Amino acid sequence: MRIFKQYQPVLIAKYVKTFFSGRLYIRGRGAFMYARGMLVMPDHADKRHRSTVQEVNRLIGQLQAPQTVA
Repeated sequence: MRIFKQYQPVLIAKYVKTFFSGRLYIRGRGAFMYARGMLVMPDHADKRHRSTVQEVNRLIGQLQAPQTVA
């Protein structure tokens, strides 16, 4: 279980994408589980959990998208 002392969405997204499944804790936000490289929405999620899961999963999707070179 990884503990993040502050909420840094990009760092968390890279961690979840790299380690694929497990658990993590974000100070001030709570505990989260991730599977298949994405955060999983808890059964009884409050508004803060929902917004965190949505933001981190959106960033993971952006990290996985192929980058175009101009």
